[in-house]
Amino acid sequence: MTPLTSEPPAKLVVDSPLPDQLALGRVVLQYRTENLRILPVYGPAALKVSPRVGHLHITVDDGPWRWIDASDQPIIINKLTPGPHHILIEMVDPTHQVIVGKTIKFIVPVQKGIPASH
Repeated sequence: MTPLTSEPPAKLVVDSPLPDQLALGRVVLQYRTENLRILPVYGPAALKVSPRVGHLHITVDDGPWRWIDASDQPIIINKLTPGPHHILIEMVDPTHQVIVGKTIKFIVPVQKGIPASH
């Protein structure tokens, strides 16, 4: 067990959406964390866990809501309308305080046979 004070800072690395999936109208974002494990552990007591733990908050297009992801699996979003979008991925501690965030911008292409407007 490493004391939390001597752990290096947590880091979030997010890849661009997979182009073959975007062409199908699906956004697949692969990511990895460094110096933080993604686990469904919450509350103030979890701040003492070493190595550090946390989860993700995900917001699409500045929407009024977000969701929590603690699966440590790729983020998959289906049925976004064609056009530009952005997803904010925040790595947070067990008390939901943001450690670091990344915004991923991309364009969902128009698919044949599917209208561009909603």
